[in-house]
Amino acid sequence: MPEPVISFSNFGFRYFSQAENTLHDINLDIAPGEKILIIGASGSGKSTLGRCLNGLIPFSYRGKTSGSLFIGGRRAAAGNIFELSKQVGTVLQDSDSQFVGLTAGEDIAFSLENDAVAAEEMRERVAKAAAMVDMDRLLDSSPFELSGGQKQRTSLAGVMTGGAEILVFDEPLANLDPATGKTAIELIDEIHAETGKTIIIIEHRLEDVLHRHIDRIITVRDGRIAADTDSDHLLSSGILARNGIREPLYITALKYAGVNVRPELRPGRIDTLDMDAAGEPLRKWFTGAKKEKRPRSQKSILKIEHLSFSYESGREVLHDISFDIGEGEMVSIIGRNGAGKSTLTRLLCGFETPSSGSIFFDGRDIRDQTIRERAEYIGLVMQNPNQMISETMIRDEVGLGLRLRGMGGAEKEERVMRTLEICGLKPFAGWPVSALSFGQKKRVTVASILVLEPRILILDEPTAGQDYRHYSEFMDFLETLNRRGVTVILITHDMHLMLEYTPRAIVLSDGRLVSDAAASDILTNDEVILEANLRETSLYTLARKAGIDNKAGFVQAFIDWKAAVHAAEPAREYETPPVERQ
Repeated sequence: MPEPVISFSNFGFRYFSQAENTLHDINLDIAPGEKILIIGASGSGKSTLGRCLNGLIPFSYRGKTSGSLFIGGRRAAAGNIFELSKQVGTVLQDSDSQFVGLTAGEDIAFSLENDAVAAEEMRERVAKAAAMVDMDRLLDSSPFELSGGQKQRTSLAGVMTGGAEILVFDEPLANLDPATGKTAIELIDEIHAETGKTIIIIEHRLEDVLHRHIDRIITVRDGRIAADTDSDHLLSSGILARNGIREPLYITALKYAGVNVRPELRPGRIDTLDMDAAGEPLRKWFTGAKKEKRPRSQKSILKIEHLSFSYESGREVLHDISFDIGEGEMVSIIGRNGAGKSTLTRLLCGFETPSSGSIFFDGRDIRDQTIRERAEYIGLVMQNPNQMISETMIRDEVGLGLRLRGMGGAEKEERVMRTLEICGLKPFAGWPVSALSFGQKKRVTVASILVLEPRILILDEPTAGQDYRHYSEFMDFLETLNRRGVTVILITHDMHLMLEYTPRAIVLSDGRLVSDAAASDILTNDEVILEANLRETSLYTLARKAGIDNKAGFVQAFIDWKAAVHAAEPAREYETPPVERQ
């Protein structure tokens, strides 16, 4: 057994700003060259564990440490963060916050410049690292002009030039579209295979990470290690459910079909699953599953006709988009990074003016209405919470819109507190926003819009950074709003969310509408998947491996079955007032 490259022994940590420890009694050894996944709910301590590895704790985040942490045979706190960065390279969740250069090439070369590496050697090492992540043709591009996947590749190349033998990826899939996320996992796997570096991935999206082999999965709960095992044993146990983590869709489908999911079936990855044992129960279940048709709302609330938009440069971002959303629908708008989803949102809210075409709300043309006028009935929750937050305290941020509309006193306080409770934030009502995690900040921005009770709610990546429990609770609440008549539009990369909660999806690619259909049809259509940079769902793969010809029907049967199971569970009660008509 080789000497561990990372060794936690009875390790604990408490931030100076908190009364209780965030990490308790961590005992964990990681061998050189291992590929590790760390999972856990929001607030479980997994991000703090990552900060201990890359030196942000104790060198940037101050607190009290107990026990010991050795990295590369040396006590982690003995040197400084610069020395530790030579051993541990980190690719952050928010790539923008990691850029320091004016071009991708400058950014990749940053650590080499700090080390005064000779110019010729620097160019060679930058070129090698860029080629490894397929960025060698974009070295002269500004980092802020790159797509989400290209930004992440640039950050990874910069880390690679430093020569660190340990690479930490903090939520690498958070801002990537499905196909780019798949490519990112493949890239990490290739780097692991080619270099033998120790890889540590901290991520919510378990199923996506399991697209490639993982040596061990560390489950963290309440600052403690709840499980340390391989994927076959993890997915065969009840560990995920007990720790508020979503299991892969194909595992849920196997359970619906009555399959006893056990390690011997190799369920840890769908590619290794024993279909000799699982195929027949799946086919039998699908044959007996009830097929249902979901009616669509007949009354239009938002209608887009031949909408096009170009920026001043003349580059057309949207071209001849037309669709109609019915009152009370819940719809996903999906597509690759740069497809035009965010631009469409800006047009709907009035931040931009169409080059041509029309937008109708409830039958009225709103092209000439101001942002403020549209905000009376269209609410937008942006992807980056830091772009929306303007108040210091959580209670004040959520109540800001009500205060600007002239509401005060007990009525305002009651609505604010009710919304905070719905969004899982009531215990933090008196906290400063700065004390929250990224996922918690996201819930604050959602609450600040929900409290205004809009008729149309547009959410840009609403569940990004959310653990499964808060994800489920929040989506349950959106469904409650939806049943009361609020039309919900989700701009999302999350194919799970689209399948489970939105019967219909609108697909954009390169500024054009390429599909408007049932979610199950879209994610089983190879042409649409390829054109829009989507990724086939594991349910599609499962149906194909089981020899089921009607793959769209199988996916839809799963959606309907899951909805029926969910409906039979005890419902959460939300005191939500009815939608006010204008």
